[in-house]
Amino acid sequence: MAYVKTAISLDRDLFDQADALARELRIPRSRLFVLALEDLLRRYQGQRLLQELNAAYGEAADPAEEELHRRMRRQHRRIVEAEW
Repeated sequence: MAYVKTAISLDRDLFDQADALARELRIPRSRLFVLALEDLLRRYQGQRLLQELNAAYGEAADPAEEELHRRMRRQHRRIVEAEW
């Protein structure tokens, strides 16, 4: 795996909190920053996927889909009623 070195500027209080947490977890600060960035990216990608799914499924079904859903529900009802 190739690594890239970078420099970032942080508010002193944020740096102190990160430094304390890294010490508590007994990991290097750079590892803490990697973990935090990975978590942020994972959550962001999850939110984007959810937005895309909501956009795709949020659209109203066309009349052919609605008819198919009605027929499926009717068939399901017959199957369930026959079992009871």
